[in-house]
Amino acid sequence: MSDVAMPGSADATIVLSIHGQAGVLDLVVPAGATSVDVAREYAKQADVAGIPLLQTALGERLNAAVPLRDAGVQPGDVLVATSGVHRPRKVTLLEAAKNAPESPELASVIATVAALAAALAGWYAGRAGEDTIRTVTVGLLLACALVGVLPLGRHARQRAAAAPAFAASAAFAAIYEPGPHLLPAILAAAAISAAVVAGIGRALAPEGDEVATVWIVSGLTVFACCAIPAMLGWDARVAWTLLVFLAMMAARFAPSLAIDVPDEALLDLDRLAVTAWSARDSQRKGRRGRIVVAADAMERLVRSASRIVTGASVAILVTVVVASPLLLHTATIDLDRIGARCLVFFAGCSLLLAARSYRHAAARALLRLAGLAALVALAAHLVAGPGAGHVDTFFYVVVALGVIALAAAVATGRGWRSVWWSRRAEVAESLCGSFAFAAAVVAAGVFRRLWEMTS
Repeated sequence: MSDVAMPGSADATIVLSIHGQAGVLDLVVPAGATSVDVAREYAKQADVAGIPLLQTALGERLNAAVPLRDAGVQPGDVLVATSGVHRPRKVTLLEAAKNAPESPELASVIATVAALAAALAGWYAGRAGEDTIRTVTVGLLLACALVGVLPLGRHARQRAAAAPAFAASAAFAAIYEPGPHLLPAILAAAAISAAVVAGIGRALAPEGDEVATVWIVSGLTVFACCAIPAMLGWDARVAWTLLVFLAMMAARFAPSLAIDVPDEALLDLDRLAVTAWSARDSQRKGRRGRIVVAADAMERLVRSASRIVTGASVAILVTVVVASPLLLHTATIDLDRIGARCLVFFAGCSLLLAARSYRHAAARALLRLAGLAALVALAAHLVAGPGAGHVDTFFYVVVALGVIALAAAVATGRGWRSVWWSRRAEVAESLCGSFAFAAAVVAAGVFRRLWEMTS
């Protein structure tokens, strides 16, 4: 039996028997002691981690602020020590952020918002006209781009995906000069800057980065489409025509390029022969036997292809949003204007039809936004552009409302899922692609130049 050294008179004591996980312990405690004092002494002598909770034999928990004599505890009573009360130390906000689980979806959203903010900052700094604002903004954007590609800390993949946008914004702000004829060269410099930073991030990444690959391919493509016409002295309309047309074609070929499976994972090459082979032929036996594709390999393939397709869809959306209004704005001659309008219209329709074949929800939504962006730019140009009249505006609005009503009626009847509509959509997509190719020749001014040369 042990005594608890508590203040009070010597005769005002209570003999208790405490039962717990460590066994039975008899204590002589002052009547003025609380259950916390007794529990602390029990944990100390029984070598128990934490302070247990004390309750009566009937299961009634003792109040920690009330002395034992006021709680009705009598000498010789039996108390039960239950699970302990652990008081963790106060966690700071920084420690809570470090210990929080990773959330790639939230990090992707934040990285997207940061990339948009960088684009707005580069646009404002380039057009501000003050050298101090431009220099400070370019320095900050470059620092963010270089720090973002470093494979350090958490969410390094999301930061590396947004870093090329900071580099492109910095290049745009650094060399921007007013004038529509200089815009292709400025965008070419911004695109090659983004490709360089993406290449640095891909080289520093511990494993392959699909988004960086999309940045590199997109940056080099935009650089070629914008730099070559600028160096050859062609009109800026040629660059915008190439970008709109290639964005439309990328929606058709991106899924096939994203999925790269080795032939030996799909075919039994030992049994593949020029002549016909029967599965019932048991005489010929391959050296490798049956092929089993690992589940983790397929999961890696699906994740990689998903990131490539999503990144390509984002690149298509950005290209269409930027190039479509510029193409319509720079087409000032009547013949070129007709070709530009047809190209934007057929490219938008082709993107909307191509989105139906995508099973990835995010990529499908991005392609639909790209198609709608092209059609909205065309509608705004038809309504507020040169040569627009009230009768033409009324006609365009009526036709647009009719198309929307038809699409809503078919979608309400779930006709899009039928085989008949699927075949018609494939034919319409092919026709839109063919008409867009023909319209690109007119929009770029090639048809008009040939006409002028032969007339």
